[in-house]
Amino acid sequence: MSRLAIITDTDSSLPLDLAQKHGVVQVPIIIQFGEESFKDVYEINNEIVFPRIDREGKLPTTAAPAPGQFAEAFRAAFDSGAQEILCLNISSEMSATYASARQAAEMFPGRRIEVMDSRSLALGQGWMALAAAEVAARGGSIEEAIAAAEDIRSRTYLFGALATLKYIAMSGRVSHLAAGMAGLLDIKPILSLQNGKLSLLEKIRTQSKAWARAVELTVEAAAGRRIEKMAILNVNCREAAKQFEAQLRAALPCPADILHADMNPGLSCHTGAGMVAVVFVVEK
Repeated sequence: MSRLAIITDTDSSLPLDLAQKHGVVQVPIIIQFGEESFKDVYEINNEIVFPRIDREGKLPTTAAPAPGQFAEAFRAAFDSGAQEILCLNISSEMSATYASARQAAEMFPGRRIEVMDSRSLALGQGWMALAAAEVAARGGSIEEAIAAAEDIRSRTYLFGALATLKYIAMSGRVSHLAAGMAGLLDIKPILSLQNGKLSLLEKIRTQSKAWARAVELTVEAAAGRRIEKMAILNVNCREAAKQFEAQLRAALPCPADILHADMNPGLSCHTGAGMVAVVFVVEK
């Protein structure tokens, strides 16, 4: 392990193999169905979560990792030779995960652990962790790693299209009546990452128009700049994600390799099955 360890949480939606390749440790968000608790990604995934939601008619709850979970990860990093730790967490606007990691850091007096509020989520957060890991791999300082993560955040955009309001209705974020009416009207909300939150940007009718609008927003955000990195997130709709990629490639120059990743259950049970989103980083 390098002198500087990089730790994040599974709301980063980093595929496990990619995180492992770059030495990034992911502390799991907790997914709870009644009295049963599961570690996000490691013990449960979307292919398990959504059939159970549909069968039970109820969403699971999600919980930040306990401070002890972060402490365990920090201790393992120090035991493996790390001298310092940078822990990047999902936006504090979305979760108590950042606060939990900070509590854990206080358990290691005399050791340097910087806990960073990513003000981001999903692969926006994930790419911040990877940028920090690249600095760590070349022997850079913790300050340089933080600066690299902040630089990536400043150039990252996310636009997604929900397939249904069914799951948001289950969460209580909108009434069942409103969700039912939206279904009749075939409303497909467009989501965007704004001020550290996944926010409703627009309401579009029909899936095809929602996808077209997400592509249009991507073109507008890129504003002719080269796209350095691009990923497509999906929630139980990998074939649809490939079709969405084709629309993006037809509309603007995209990187040769586009990462496809699942939005992990810590986030996906709130957005619902069928969601696709594009996350991309533009050049400076």
